[in-house]
Amino acid sequence: MLPDFHFFLVAIPAVILVGLSKGGLGGALALMGVPLMALAVSPVQAAAIFLPILIVMDLVALWAWRHHNHRETLLILIPGALIGVAVGWATSAIISADTMRLVLAVVTIIFVAQYFYEFFAGRKIEVVAKPQNRVKATIWGTFSGYCSFVAHAGGPPFQIYVMPLKLDPKSYTGLSVRFFAIVNAIKLVSYFALEALDTANLMAAFTLLPVAIVSTMVGARVVKYLKPAIFYPLMYSMVFLAALKLLWDALT
Repeated sequence: MLPDFHFFLVAIPAVILVGLSKGGLGGALALMGVPLMALAVSPVQAAAIFLPILIVMDLVALWAWRHHNHRETLLILIPGALIGVAVGWATSAIISADTMRLVLAVVTIIFVAQYFYEFFAGRKIEVVAKPQNRVKATIWGTFSGYCSFVAHAGGPPFQIYVMPLKLDPKSYTGLSVRFFAIVNAIKLVSYFALEALDTANLMAAFTLLPVAIVSTMVGARVVKYLKPAIFYPLMYSMVFLAALKLLWDALT
């Protein structure tokens, strides 16, 4: 049985926001998806409906960004992400997602504040790229995998590690697309194991796929024309909005 009109009234805008984010416009938009859909269904059901949609968005984004990647960063982030997803699955009934949202929001706000302080102080952040660090990559990769599992909110910890590397915008977006495609594929197995993907949720997800595909393609199209001088301030602003959203969810 298909959901009612009220469900689609909030689900379609939610999928559009996440699709634009998946296309490359930043994690803040993606964080709006599940809470918005949760106005019509329970948060757990909203997360379950979104996961198959995210998988399809990943496939579209992978095709759109197939020529761009940063293999070194991807390889050192994935082990931590696998640990994070495993921890999320093992502790899904124990640890509060709101606690993780609160900690992550505070760390992310500090991270963004430092960038804009240096930016407005006249220091050219683009020139000072941080080197790779396997320990930090594992830590933030684990946070990203865990937050992605419990709340589809893995973007901010991923960005905390990757953005200081100052990658080319296209390489950054291609890396992000591949990273979360792998994480979501692993989550799909875990969600099935937890019996969260029943027939009703899968049917609801299927009806939203056309919206997901179009919005993801639009997001990818827009990002490819952004220059680094515009891309990074925009992305840090989006991360800040994402942190505020996480903070609001945790406190309310």
